[in-house]
Amino acid sequence: MSFAAPQYLFSLLLLPLAAWGMVVYEQRRTQRATAWTSPHLMPNMMESQPGRRRYVPAACFLIGLALLLTGFARPQMKLQSVKEGATVVLALDISGSMAASDVKPSRLFAADLAISQFADALPSSYRVALVTFSQLPAVRMPPTYDHAGLVTVLPTKTEPRGTALGDAIALALKVAKTAVGPGRPGAPHPPAAILLLSDGIQNAGKLKSDVAAKQARKAGVPISTVSLGTLSGVVEQPLAGGTFQRIQVPVDPSALKTIAATSGGTFFSAATAAELSKVYKDLGSKLVHTRKAHEITDRVTGAALVFMLGGVLASGVWFRRIV
Repeated sequence: MSFAAPQYLFSLLLLPLAAWGMVVYEQRRTQRATAWTSPHLMPNMMESQPGRRRYVPAACFLIGLALLLTGFARPQMKLQSVKEGATVVLALDISGSMAASDVKPSRLFAADLAISQFADALPSSYRVALVTFSQLPAVRMPPTYDHAGLVTVLPTKTEPRGTALGDAIALALKVAKTAVGPGRPGAPHPPAAILLLSDGIQNAGKLKSDVAAKQARKAGVPISTVSLGTLSGVVEQPLAGGTFQRIQVPVDPSALKTIAATSGGTFFSAATAAELSKVYKDLGSKLVHTRKAHEITDRVTGAALVFMLGGVLASGVWFRRIV
C-alpha cells in the first residue's frame, strides 16, 4: 500500500491522545457516579458488571478514528486490472521446417491451435493482427477486433523457403505502430506487443533480427518469442520419381532469445502442443492484466464509519448511552 498524501499520516499521532482522553473521561464518570451513590448499595442496583464489554465501544471508535485519519493520506493499493486499447501482433513462421511432426500433428498445426485459443481468450477491447513469414513476410490480417475472423485466416500449409526473422519483425512493428499511433513524452501510445513464433534462426531476408529488435525496443513495442520444436525435427522433401528426402530441422532458439532480450520481451520454449498452449495462456495473462495503483480512500473511510457506528450501537445496546 502507498499513499498519495503521506504527510497526513502524522495525524495518527492523535490516537494516543484520544485514547488517553477516553480513559480520563471514563474515570471522571466513575468518580461522579460514586459521589452520588453509596458503595454498599451498588451491588443491589446493578445486575452485573460490564466486564470487558466496556472496552468494545471505545476500541471500535479508536479503530474507526485510525482508519478515518488514514483516509486523509489518500491510501492507494496496487490492484489487477485489464489494459485498455491494446494491440497484439502475432508473427507466425510458416517456413518449410514448420511442417515437422516432432510437435504433433505438426509444428504449424500446433501453432494454429494455440493462436486460436489465445485469440479467443483476449478481451473484446483488444485488437489482434497476424503476420506470417517465410522468405518474405506478409500481413495476413490487419489489426481487428474480430478475433474469430483472425482464426479463419490462420495458415494451413508451409512454404519451403527460408526464415526472414528480421523482415518479419519490421513488418509486425510497422503494423503495431500504425495501430496505436506515435508516442510522445508524457503521453505514450496505448499498449502494443508482438508475439513471434518460430523454430529456427534467420537464413533469409535483408534486415538482421537483432537490429529489428532494437527498433522495436526504441518504439516501446516488446517482442515475446516462442521457440517451437525439438532437436529431432525432420521434414520430408518430395523428389523426382515419387521419392522423398528426409531433412533434419532441429529447433534453434538462439536468435529468438536475443530478440526477446533486446526488445524487452520474454522468451518461451515449447516442445509439445500442450506446452505451447500453456505458453500462450501465460502470455495472454501477462499482456491482458496489469497492476496499477488505485486510490481506496472511499473504502477506508467507509470502514471507519462502520467501526464508529458499531461502537455507538454497542454502547447504546449494552449501556443505554451513546458515548
